[in-house]
Amino acid sequence: MEAESEPYVRLATLRTLHRVVADLNAARSLAGTLQAVVEGAVHGLGFDAAAVSLVRPDGDLVIAAVWEIEETAFGGPSVLLGQVGSRESWDRMLQVADHWGTLRFLPHDRGWAIGTDIPTWTGDGPLPVYDNDWHPADVLLAPMYSAGGDLLGILSVDRPRSGKRPGAWTREALEMFSLQASIAIGNARLRAEMQRALARLEKEQQALRASEESFRQAFEYAPSGMAITELHGDGTGQLTRVNDALCRLLGRPRATLRQQRFVDLVHPEDLELLLRTSAEGGRAELRLSRRDGGYQWVCLRNSVVADATEGPSFLLTHVEDIEDRKRHELQLAHRASHDALTGLPNGAELRARLARRLCSRPSLPAAGLPGQALPPGAAPPHHAVQDGSSAADGPVTLAHGYAPPDSALERDREAFAAGEVLRHDGAAAHHVHAVVPVDPPAGELWHGHRRPGPDKGLAVLYCDLDGFKLVNDRYGHNAGDAVLIEIARRLQQVVREGDTVARMSGDEFVVLADGIGREEAKELAGRLRSAILPPMRIDNRAVRVGVSLGIGWAGCGMSIDEVLHSADERMYDEKRTRGGAARGARGERSHRRAG
Repeated sequence: MEAESEPYVRLATLRTLHRVVADLNAARSLAGTLQAVVEGAVHGLGFDAAAVSLVRPDGDLVIAAVWEIEETAFGGPSVLLGQVGSRESWDRMLQVADHWGTLRFLPHDRGWAIGTDIPTWTGDGPLPVYDNDWHPADVLLAPMYSAGGDLLGILSVDRPRSGKRPGAWTREALEMFSLQASIAIGNARLRAEMQRALARLEKEQQALRASEESFRQAFEYAPSGMAITELHGDGTGQLTRVNDALCRLLGRPRATLRQQRFVDLVHPEDLELLLRTSAEGGRAELRLSRRDGGYQWVCLRNSVVADATEGPSFLLTHVEDIEDRKRHELQLAHRASHDALTGLPNGAELRARLARRLCSRPSLPAAGLPGQALPPGAAPPHHAVQDGSSAADGPVTLAHGYAPPDSALERDREAFAAGEVLRHDGAAAHHVHAVVPVDPPAGELWHGHRRPGPDKGLAVLYCDLDGFKLVNDRYGHNAGDAVLIEIARRLQQVVREGDTVARMSGDEFVVLADGIGREEAKELAGRLRSAILPPMRIDNRAVRVGVSLGIGWAGCGMSIDEVLHSADERMYDEKRTRGGAARGARGERSHRRAG
């Protein structure tokens, strides 16, 4: 019969548990929530008494709520209200207790584990007859934790009305209840904090409205810029009030600023950010124009000042000078993109510059693939002629920027060297495709005809020092560093203005030369070699290193790894031709190959 009735008992318990959990969520305050916890444990889970010890800000636990089904003549557990126990004593008791899932049970024979500073109350229940009978000194605890795992409090229950130690079902129900109680307590605390914050905000707003003179003093004499902007009417966005600090920062008189808006002063690239910040409030870092024509980096913090009856009335803007910080950030960015030893762009910056120069759309050949024979008498394909004229009419202007005017190519090369982002969707108006130059150069006679194709492209010269490891091993790393610094200086002296000299790693250097022909690239490689080979004085010693050079070409549609790998392979071809492969097998290179 007991087995048949057990499901009905459990269903009734679940209904009761659902009701007491609903009571938890219905409480309006933290005190009401704590009281609902102890009452729910007594009325919903079948215990005669319950108490909640809440964690205080200092970590100790204070008994914040108690409840018993029938108060005794001598006060019962209610006498414990407000008493405090140390966190250390509570933790020790939880460790000694038996673990029933998330519950902790401390039998009466382990009462020595209860610290003297923990508030206790022992009822007058009967002594146990059987092993599973409840003893008046038994302790059953349900720790309650926040979602982040912090202890919120401990629910203590006493005297099961069955007179027995709780079985598996009652334990599970108590675990579920304590979990819901911890959520309710966390929500109640959050509501209390929000109410206190709202009360503080309202008080501050009232104080602001009541102390207009104090505000005026703070506004006018603030060390950083301050401005008030209209939010309504025809003057929306107008600067109605500015202080002296803002006038000094922008070098503009007060009367002039009061006739302008921030949108009139902001840098064109920061206009969208300013409009978004003005609409949403908050913080933005942008540039404002000065009287001398320059721009000043500032941090704008917007606060909407509202009237209690009319709502938002104006926007208060704090303008902070961040020019020095921005300059420091640029310096940090430079350190991240440049080699600390030589000051050259590092491998990451080299890849970034290649990525800015190359687009993902592969270049179509003007007449066959580069290096592919053009049959005698054959004309370039129709798509290669931009204006519809034939090749016989004069110089061919190829589509897609294959053979751009020298001025356009020069502008593109200068923008690339300056690190500008070339915005294009495949081939925008000012983007010049990087195309591998034909060999022999365009215009030379080839099979009796002038060969079409680009004369210039983006050359990648890969330089690997020979004998550098020997310098390191013989004279030490300081000498090796000095060699690298001197090599970097020499390379920068022989490249063209706008070319990039980068240090990849170890003793590898890469030169990017845009708008250069094949013969010019060979001449540049010769200058690089001639700059590296002469001996250098390091610590009063004459030191020499050699160099292996490889020339690769970058074209749109190629990946950066493909570009670097191509140049690296050509450098290795030269090293093997001069016997460098044997030295490489003995560990000549102290770095990894690109690609």
